[in-house]
Amino acid sequence: MRASFHRPRSTTASSPGGIGTARGSRWHVPWSLAALLVLPLPALATSTTFTFNVPLGFPTPKVPSDNPMSVEKVELGRLLFYDVRLSGNLMQSCASCHQQELGFTDGLERSVGSTGEVHPRNAMSLTNVAYAPTLTWASPILRDLENQAMVPMFGTEPVELGLEGREDELFARLQADGRYRRMFAEAYPEDDERITLANIVRAIGSFQRTLLSGNAPYDRFILGLDDDALSESAIRGGNLYFGERFECFHCHGGFNLSSSVTFEGQVFEEILFENNGLYNIDGMGGYPVPNRGLFDHTHVIEDMGRFKPPTLRNIEVTAPYMHDGTITTLEAAIDHYAAAGRTIPEGEPNAGDGSQNPFKNKLFIRGFTMTPQEKLDIIEFLKGLTDREFLANPRFSNPFDIACPGDCDYSSDITVDEIVISVNVAVGAASLAACVSLDENSDGEVDVAEIIGMVTRALGGCSGEVAALPAH
Repeated sequence: MRASFHRPRSTTASSPGGIGTARGSRWHVPWSLAALLVLPLPALATSTTFTFNVPLGFPTPKVPSDNPMSVEKVELGRLLFYDVRLSGNLMQSCASCHQQELGFTDGLERSVGSTGEVHPRNAMSLTNVAYAPTLTWASPILRDLENQAMVPMFGTEPVELGLEGREDELFARLQADGRYRRMFAEAYPEDDERITLANIVRAIGSFQRTLLSGNAPYDRFILGLDDDALSESAIRGGNLYFGERFECFHCHGGFNLSSSVTFEGQVFEEILFENNGLYNIDGMGGYPVPNRGLFDHTHVIEDMGRFKPPTLRNIEVTAPYMHDGTITTLEAAIDHYAAAGRTIPEGEPNAGDGSQNPFKNKLFIRGFTMTPQEKLDIIEFLKGLTDREFLANPRFSNPFDIACPGDCDYSSDITVDEIVISVNVAVGAASLAACVSLDENSDGEVDVAEIIGMVTRALGGCSGEVAALPAH
């Protein structure tokens, strides 16, 4: 069936929701500072149900039954994701290879671990990772984010975060931090022992499931929210993308622009691995070790070179491309598919004609001709998949770098509602997850000095200067 690139021409639909909360009224000094001079009481163990702010037109992400979402887990997971204490030598965090401004990739051809060891593959984007039915480039086994997190933490081939054999050291690092002690207690109030490996990866997985991106110019255009969101060139490129000549949409279609997808209520999971003719090193379909795709798991020869089609959302900022980062630009990626596979000349490493790979998807990787203008058009369309709001969303950013301590909803000012939240956090009536940035000294408590500083900022405005909170 031929796909088409169209959407309702309406500008009356509501704007797609982004991650965030409504801002309250600005501070008008309705009470005296004396009313805020309260002493912090022991925190109450609480757990607040998390509600996904799903982009317009997207299904609800699937969540494991043994790790229900909560606000406390999400905020705890965000701290853990950015914390270098999750590496053996205190040099790297999860975010080192998954940087927000790069679509949660690292911009490297192949990632580098905490000990300097080069990973054999390119860091995959975490954009909309909640919708991925399988994780990493070619594993059919890693199906949930909790188990996947164990690979970079404890893997030895290659070493990434380098925690193998150092579990007790990791627990001691986190236990020594008052903020973590409180946040683990509030995230897992039913557990006798809170700071455990299972709870660490559950929290990280919960945070990663919130990384939802669906407000690119492409989305605003196809939903009829903004007829001018895409240029005429990008619209022409969209027609090529969803047309039978270029065939892009077969492997990169649907709401997530990937044919490998899962979500709540889905009848059948869509799991796909494809060979796109990137290599043919022996003339018989061979791929270079150690990146032989699904074959490395199944040892079925037809699986040689089959990898998961990643989402193309935010593809503009996630270069270099392919599982090993060997295609460096969007232009080169388009050329690869136009040629029906990559040819590496004799005399170069991994030489061979990928277009003749017997295992590639011959139905969709069959090549095409294009004019220079068509090439420009499809690249403009791909750039229209960049969600700038997602790439700068403060709720996904480094919680150790706070622009305005006490600005609980990251709105760049401090409101009456946030003052009330700070008092509730101080006395234990609300969890620290309600306003992590307020705990400036990372002791797990909100004291009088921190509340007074918050009120001062409410009266005088946030400076915008980043205050680095203690990470270790």
